[in-house]
Amino acid sequence: MTTAETTLSDAVPPEAADLKPKRPTNRAPEGIRTFTVCRQNDETGVSGEGVIVEGCRFATGHTVIHWLTPAPRGSIAFFDNFDDFIKIHVSSHPTNGTIITYDDGEQTIYGIDGSVQKNEAPCEPKENKEAIEVANGI
Repeated sequence: MTTAETTLSDAVPPEAADLKPKRPTNRAPEGIRTFTVCRQNDETGVSGEGVIVEGCRFATGHTVIHWLTPAPRGSIAFFDNFDDFIKIHVSSHPTNGTIITYDDGEQTIYGIDGSVQKNEAPCEPKENKEAIEVANGI
């Protein structure tokens, strides 16, 4: 049988590990990191409370977010870097009590007093609210 006659059934199945996304080269050493944004309050009354955004940060820093409101469609926004997203949608609304949770379970909690707390382990929603209250002296 020639190479051209090789069928899919003759091909060696790839190992599962070979199919998983790999960390990029040194040009993008961190890869893609996904996250959600949860607001404990909504000072503007526009986006609502709870998980309002899902997003991803590329190794280059470019950030894409998908607003989950208004349901069912929402909208998509692009940022040149993650810090721009934080400045526009998190730091500018300090009383929202925003929690960013990454795909690996790490969380960043933005308190109403401007404090920023990082948690390595995932928290349950009740614990998130308590962490925000402690950070804000409530």
